[in-house]
Parts: sequence; C-alpha cells; structure tokens
Amino acid sequence: MTTSARTYLNRIGGEWVPAADGATTSDLNPARTDEVVAVFPSAGTQDADRAAEAAARAFPGWSRTPMPKRGEILLKAAQLLEARLDEVAEALTREEGKTLAESKGETARGVSLLRYFAGEATQPIGEVYPSAATATFLYAERVPLGPVALVTPWNFPVAIPTWKVAPCLAFGNTVVLKPAELTPVTAWHLADVLEKAGLPPGVLNLVVGRGSKVGPALVADERIKAISFTGSNEVGTRLAVQAAQRGAKFQLEMGGKNPVVVLDDADVDKAVELTIAGAMLSTGQKCTATSRVIVERQIGDRFREALAAKASSLKVGDGMKPDTYMGPLVSADAEKTVMGYVEAGKAEGARLLTGGTKLRGDEYDRGYFVAPTVFDRVGPDMRIAQEEIFGPVVAIIEAKDFDDAVRLANHTRFGLSASIVTRDLGLAMRFVREIEAGIVHVNSQTAGAEPQVPFGGFKGSSSGSREQGKAARDFFTQIKTVYLDPP
Repeated sequence: MTTSARTYLNRIGGEWVPAADGATTSDLNPARTDEVVAVFPSAGTQDADRAAEAAARAFPGWSRTPMPKRGEILLKAAQLLEARLDEVAEALTREEGKTLAESKGETARGVSLLRYFAGEATQPIGEVYPSAATATFLYAERVPLGPVALVTPWNFPVAIPTWKVAPCLAFGNTVVLKPAELTPVTAWHLADVLEKAGLPPGVLNLVVGRGSKVGPALVADERIKAISFTGSNEVGTRLAVQAAQRGAKFQLEMGGKNPVVVLDDADVDKAVELTIAGAMLSTGQKCTATSRVIVERQIGDRFREALAAKASSLKVGDGMKPDTYMGPLVSADAEKTVMGYVEAGKAEGARLLTGGTKLRGDEYDRGYFVAPTVFDRVGPDMRIAQEEIFGPVVAIIEAKDFDDAVRLANHTRFGLSASIVTRDLGLAMRFVREIEAGIVHVNSQTAGAEPQVPFGGFKGSSSGSREQGKAARDFFTQIKTVYLDPP
C-alpha cells in the first residue's frame, strides 16, 4: 500500500492540532485502494469537547462582527477556493471517486455558494411593524443561534459542507464541522481558505473522526445550540431524538428514492439521456439520484431497450481518466450494500437487463467498481423500488397511464426529488401539483440544485426545514421582537 501521503490536522480554536489521543485514519482512493490519499486525525469525544468550547469562546466576538464584514471574508474565501479549484477537484476525485469533470463542477459550486452567501450578508435581517401604541417603535430582527454543529456526508464533500458553513457564518454563528471520515481533504481545504480569508480563531473548527463517536458527543453538548445533518435516515432519526430531548434546534436532510416519470409522448432518447445522467453520474451516490423510472406501458419496450443499451455502453473506470463516465463506489461497505440490493432484486423476481456485477480485471481489481445496472419488471413494493440503494442501480416500473404513474411515483416514504419527461404542458403542470417531492424537474434529470433556491424534501427525506437560498436564514437564525419606547 502506498503510504507517502500528507498528514493533515484538525483545526480547533485557531490551531491545527492532532487528535487528543494521537489516533489517525487513512483516506483511501476508492479507484486504487492501495493508494493512501491522506492521513488525518481520528478525533474522539475529547476533541469534540475542545471544538465546542472553542466555538463557544469565539461566538460573542463573531456575532458582534458586522454582517458586511462577515460577507467580505466569505467573498475572499470564494476567491481563494477558485484559485485552487484544480487542486481541490483532484483531491475530491482521488478520495471520493467521482469523475474529475464532476469534481471541478462541484468545487465551482462551492465557490458560487460562498459568493452567494457573501451577498446575503448585506441583505435585510429584520422587519418593522406598525404598533398600536403611538410612540412604540416595533421591530423584529434575526439574530444568531450560537455555536452550531454541522455533520456532513462523503458524497458531496465540497458542496454540502459549504452550503452549511457559508450561511452559518454569514448569520453570525460559530461552527464545529464534522465531515465524513471517508472524504476529509476537501473539508480541510474549505477550512483552510476561510482561515486565510481572515476568519478569526475558533469561529470554524474542523474535527475529523468517526461519526459514531464525534456526532453524538456534539449533539449532546449543551454549548451546541443547533445541529445541521445530512446523511442516512437511521442516523438522522437518532440525532433528532437526542437533540429534541435537550431542546436543541435540528435540521435533517436524508434519503431519496427519486422517480423519473416517462409519459408515452416523451422523446425516448431524451428520456434515456436524463435517466442515465440522474442514475449513473457520481455512481448513483446522490440523495437526488434517479432510482426509479416509471414509464407508460405504450413506450415501455422501446424505453427499456434503449436504457439498457445506453447503460451497458458507459465507460466505467478511474475518475481521473478523461474518458470515464462513471467512477467507483466510495468504499467496500458501499460496494457490499449495492451488490446486496442487486441480489435482492433478483430474488424478488425483477428482471436484470444489464449490469448487476462487480467489474473484474485490469484496473477494476484495485477498486470498488460495479457495472451500471438496470432492472425491469419491478414491483412497486420490492426492496429495490422502496429502499435507497445509493449506487448505479435503476428500477423500471410500468404504469397504465398518467394517474397510475403519479400514484406509483408517490408510493414511497421518501419525497426529495422527482422528474417528468413529456411534451404535454398540461400534464407536466398536473405532475408539479400532485407529486409529493420537495424538488420537481420537468424535462430535466432528478439531480441538480442551484445555490439561490431552497433545497430539501417532503416526507422521510427531510425534517421540514430547507437549505440554501434565503431559506437558509430560517434555520441559522432566531427571531427577536423588540418594543422600543422613548424614555
């Protein structure tokens, strides 16, 4: 195993420090598992305690820093991140596996998020109300919460930490960021550019460690006033219970089982293109990835043949290679999970059209590579139609008509993203009204989100709050109403 990798440190209270007990963890390349990308501290409860204390100490000064000044720091950080875009994108591909083109796009999105929230730091943060009293000046203002814990996943290790960190800082909170242990280098870059942009010590604390240790410690810490989490439903539910028990504010973004509905008037080639992009880019490791295709019966045969042919033609390999369309899964555990769902699909009677195997030979033996997989004859209650797989597996479900398609699309405990492909504007608008999803696409893929609009889902996909855009202010602030009378 290649071990000549750089050793990084956590950032606590303005200093780069090792874990309290000296433990470390290796960040491996999922395309070449004999390559260690980096070595990081493996933080524990003592490190979480130190980070919470540092955030609490820094909060009074940061909360009194004028918002435009906070915005200037975010804008400077955006410039610094943009200057190292190629370096960060390469690190992202090497530690997570997605293609270099996707990594560059995600890093550019991080730049856009920092710029957007730099602008939000000059927007109004309160409202004036008419008072029934003659002399009373009555207003409400948005004020910071305090120290906030941000627990982020491995699949978007630049974008998701940034869309949490940037508004959190803009609105005057201090941060303990706990990134995924599988992808810490990109989080380190975010912390580094913010430090170099002038962020005061202790305002952003980076703690890399096992989520099972650091996460519960932060959620239980009375100094942490709010928790924003993106990850699995299982972990999110436990976190919510723990936070609610002590009255901490919490925000959860969790799973998805996102459908594309293909109506019989659709351009089949376009529908295949959108389905492949939604299901197979990032190796299907997106909460907004396309996982189900609900196709009207009249075009079912044409669509499934075209989709299987396209999926089987995709170039799978190391994301650093320019001709790669789909990279590896992120870890051995992810590969085991995906292959388990493939076997479950077969066992429940779905028909495997293409894929369904771990790729072997040459470079594939060094990484976690699974073939793009398409099932049809999928029943709506099968596990592959109901459970989040988080891999390049798509299930085709046949619908009798539009109403049946919407019913099938809504037949899930999730409600994050959904798409429809049709030439019929009337049916498209009906779909927008009737689908139970927080994000709706018409003639575009299920994945994708712009920084200036709210992001989040219905039902089991979210705790109800939204991220990004102006909606981010709702979570990262609290309202103070003031009755001001002259002396």
